[in-house]
Amino acid sequence: MELLGLDEIRDLLGGISKQRATIIVGRKGFPDPLATLSMGRVWDGKAVRAWIAKNRPGPTDED
Repeated sequence: MELLGLDEIRDLLGGISKQRATIIVGRKGFPDPLATLSMGRVWDGKAVRAWIAKNRPGPTDED
């Protein structure tokens, strides 16, 4: 199982700010964290990657 913290999620979302990432992970529909540790929340990487693929499509290739 791949576990992701907020910094890893920020990287997957293109290096967005911590503030923006916090807003996104708090949205309805974003996967719930698996646990909250002293370092912060952790999410299932597979669920987060699936959410990103569905909700945050990458740029299209335009030649």
